[in-house]
Amino acid sequence: MIEALIVGAVTGLALFVLIYALIPRRVGLARRVAAFDAGRGPALRPVSYPGDGKESAFSKRLGSALARFCAEQGWEFRSLRSNLALVGKSFENYLATKALLGLFGLIFPPVILGLIGLAGVHLSIIIPVWAGLIFAAVFFFLPDLELRGQVEKRQRDFRHAIGAFLDLVAMNLSGGRGVPEALMAASEIGEGWAFWRIRDALANARITGQTPWQALGVLGEEVQVSELKDLAAALSLVAEDGAKVRESLTARAVSLRRRELADLEGQAGEKSQSMLLAQMVLAAAFLIFLMYPAVHLLLQA
Repeated sequence: MIEALIVGAVTGLALFVLIYALIPRRVGLARRVAAFDAGRGPALRPVSYPGDGKESAFSKRLGSALARFCAEQGWEFRSLRSNLALVGKSFENYLATKALLGLFGLIFPPVILGLIGLAGVHLSIIIPVWAGLIFAAVFFFLPDLELRGQVEKRQRDFRHAIGAFLDLVAMNLSGGRGVPEALMAASEIGEGWAFWRIRDALANARITGQTPWQALGVLGEEVQVSELKDLAAALSLVAEDGAKVRESLTARAVSLRRRELADLEGQAGEKSQSMLLAQMVLAAAFLIFLMYPAVHLLLQA
């Protein structure tokens, strides 16, 4: 009786899937918009990323399929896309990496435990199932932790570049240049990806008709650096008075350097505390190593 019920259920499910696949379905608006955006994508955003050359064809297809699925569901992930753009990674590559790592974590423990079972050690089937689920969850969130660390490092580098950028702008203002010209000249002097982003934002502002401080504010939103947004707000208030702008920029540069110095001192203190803890653990282990023979002899006596 049970076998007949199972065969009937499987047959009915197969017929349902076949009929559902043969029935023509209307394409939803979200799917059409996603397909339209995917077709226009290469003209709207950079095609190549630093990590794309190492990506296999399978992972590219998987990432594109997952990105289309997210677009069809209406999931935008604006904050995630902004972080990925900040570190120079593609959204498709990120999705493919998470999916493949999760799949690897799911099948890794059952395979290892299966090899152990072949060696003669028999375990319950519950252990590899739970181990696979735990490993899949851990591996799935590993790219998030890596991305968070890279974003924090990029933001620290950007804050450091802003301090030098403010000093350069103040020097150009002292030479008699206007605020827009001083901003552009200062961005052209510096090197590195942070100055490149500032220079690109100011150049695009000339084309689109925005003011330079508006472009800096938009860039601050993209890279999620509050100091750059505060700078844009301050420039919009005192843009007409060169002396006030110069004084404000100099004060902000000094404030940024003091804050960066305080952060570095805090990090150095944390590292020194961790080193002190490691030394105490090492000393305690060495004392145990010295005392163990004597204690062992006393216990045997």
